[in-house]
Amino acid sequence: MTHLPYAATVGVVPATTPESIHRTSPDLDLPERLSYRVKRRLLWPPLTNNQLKHERLSKFLALGVLAPDCISSSAYGTEQILIALLPAAALGAFVLVLPITGVVIAILVLLTISYRQVVSVYTKAGGSYVVARENFGPRVAQIAAVALMIDYVVTVAVQTAAGTVAVVSAIPALGPHSLQISVGVILLLCWGNLRGIKEAGKAFAIPTYLFAFVAGTMIVVGIIRQLMGNLPQLDPTHNPDVVIGHSNGFVMGATLFVVLKAFANGGSSLTGLEAISNGVGAFKSPEGVNARKAMLIMACTLGFLVSGVSLMAHFTHASPYKEGFPSVISQETRQVFGYGVFGNIFFYAVQAATALILYTGANTSFNGFPFLASFVAEDAFLPRQLRKRGHRLVFSNAIIMLAAIALVLIVVTDSKLDALVPLYAIGVFTGFTMAGFGMAKHFKRGGGRGWRRKMGVNLVAGTTSLIVVLIFAIVKFTEGAWVVVILFPVMVFALIRLNREYRTEAEILRSLDSDKLSAGTKFSHHTVLVFVDVLDLASIEALRYGQSLRPSSLRAVHFVLDTEHATRLQARWEATAEIVPLELVDCPDRRLGRAALETIAREALPRTEVTVLLPRRSYSSVLGRLLHDRTADRIARIISRVPNATATIIPFDTGAKIAAVERRRRGLSQPRSGAVPGDLPGTDLHASGAPSDLHPSVPADGNGNKVLAGRPNGSTRNAILKYAAPEPPMTALPICDLVSGDACDVQGRVRTVQVGSLGGSPTFNCEIVDSTGIVVVQFYGRKSVAGIAPGRLLRVQGRSLRRGGGYVIANPDYQLLSAD
Repeated sequence: MTHLPYAATVGVVPATTPESIHRTSPDLDLPERLSYRVKRRLLWPPLTNNQLKHERLSKFLALGVLAPDCISSSAYGTEQILIALLPAAALGAFVLVLPITGVVIAILVLLTISYRQVVSVYTKAGGSYVVARENFGPRVAQIAAVALMIDYVVTVAVQTAAGTVAVVSAIPALGPHSLQISVGVILLLCWGNLRGIKEAGKAFAIPTYLFAFVAGTMIVVGIIRQLMGNLPQLDPTHNPDVVIGHSNGFVMGATLFVVLKAFANGGSSLTGLEAISNGVGAFKSPEGVNARKAMLIMACTLGFLVSGVSLMAHFTHASPYKEGFPSVISQETRQVFGYGVFGNIFFYAVQAATALILYTGANTSFNGFPFLASFVAEDAFLPRQLRKRGHRLVFSNAIIMLAAIALVLIVVTDSKLDALVPLYAIGVFTGFTMAGFGMAKHFKRGGGRGWRRKMGVNLVAGTTSLIVVLIFAIVKFTEGAWVVVILFPVMVFALIRLNREYRTEAEILRSLDSDKLSAGTKFSHHTVLVFVDVLDLASIEALRYGQSLRPSSLRAVHFVLDTEHATRLQARWEATAEIVPLELVDCPDRRLGRAALETIAREALPRTEVTVLLPRRSYSSVLGRLLHDRTADRIARIISRVPNATATIIPFDTGAKIAAVERRRRGLSQPRSGAVPGDLPGTDLHASGAPSDLHPSVPADGNGNKVLAGRPNGSTRNAILKYAAPEPPMTALPICDLVSGDACDVQGRVRTVQVGSLGGSPTFNCEIVDSTGIVVVQFYGRKSVAGIAPGRLLRVQGRSLRRGGGYVIANPDYQLLSAD
């Protein structure tokens, strides 16, 4: 319990009569939109910001979530090598596959050492992008950003297509429906991740360990059977569904181009290695240590599986089929376990685990891409919407964008794995290159123990990755890599151009013109113009707001586009709202923007400020939006260019009013006394122009701060509950039950905080809410109170005294509570 030495007051919601509620509190009818109700059903209730720290993953869970992309590539990496070797090397391909796999494993070891250093130094999510940004600057870092974004998008498509191959390998009858299966899986992954990383992680971690177990068992049993001499071997030379050469295999297969092409295909086995560094921010503390251990476990698992699958291919001669299925790993499983009851069970278990890990391997992108996009957007190289967390504390916009692009890619390629792989490794190894060179520069600049050794390792890793990028771009250029080669610089330029636009806008908005600032205090005349088209409730609300500004001059302006309409408007105006003069402005060419500028120009006298109020009627349905234009927005943009002129849009929810009228017609609700002016037709505009007459009165405390008084009525209480107001605990007093002069102990969630003043001294105000009411706490003499922020649970103790429309607690004690 913390005791404050400062005097403080607390304004609360007292228990009052229904009459006082109508007199002091507006009827807040805030029904949830259909889209939000659907979202809640699909994604579950929203998570609050203070739950973000709990959305971290343990080392075990994070490995399961982030490793599938990397580990699952062992299911098709060997097959891609054989696709390049068999047409040229024939049976010699099953010998050459081993040394090529060995080179891939050597690169895996080198990159693992480099990335373990990355996650140790850069413990925030971002991986090679953050490394490049910190060591080469934000512009050069966009090369890494584009590389990773391409990698993530293609990963979703490749992993999904490969998973579908595993499915149709087990159930060939599903082969014609491969595209539909892939599309459905991407949509399912998108939905799972929109629900939140923690929930998705629990489901997606299982396939990682299941696949590692069944694939590892198949490899171990296969090696044992080979040593015992009873492992059967296939003969692909007599299989018409296998593309295999018939020349001298070793001579043709040993040509440089074929070997490089096979190596480039095998490089796809290393995709996903960067996932842990890109998602290190998802680990529980200490992030760097946990990510380093997970990286080592993932690399060892991948190395064992890739080597084992290639070794099994060498032993069994399992070959890739023209149609893409059955897969090599499924053929190996059949040879190892046979066709008996146990063999069939294990075969389907391997296929199910393979399909699951390949599908969930795509989930790695849904975890890594949003983090990367948020970093790039934070640096103003991507739209800022990508850094906003959504309904379930995930970067929803980035997840939806990733799914949409991946769906386009999977549809264009008809879910064919061979068509997707050429797009794959360029982005992956470009990221490796940037990470390697970036870490080398980091250790050279920072020094430290063993910096020369660390710099050398990263230089070798970066150089090797760069060589792989060049090899892949050359040997795969005609097979689809040209798309990435062309798209890469275009995207880098686009990101830099977007950043320049953001920087230009920021410079303009940050620039302070001292002359304009000083001129702002010299206005002696304030003219308010309300642009009206018809006399309706929206126009009346705008006029009332204009009166509340207490201008020197207030006029309604109508631009005459239709003479008969203008005549009818003038007649109705004179009969209803003559207190505010109506000015008719001729607009013969119907150019509203120019007419508005000319009207403002006439008012732009020295030391005069002009405010234009534009009623805008909003409509809830799609049909309403189609039936009405956005004239107010266009005029506002034009007016904003005029010096000393301000455009203010006054929104009016027409859809809500229509719904209210329908309810009244059906007798579901009755107009209440003290209703908000303008709720019903025939509102009298002759009332005083004082602000208290324009809006429902809200009581103020002794310092002029607004306080909601009374137990909230039904709709107001619903609005509070939607804020996630907690129920008062048994040990605390409900806010609505406070009694003047009694000791009180209330508990609620901080809804708002504000700094005010009292007698020349600062005051720190915070509004607390529970499910029964609202309380405003005021700490005298302070501009802030450590720990008190929106969303925080707070307990306040003191003695309540009634003051004005609320209560006061002098010199309160307070306690900061955990969100749990």
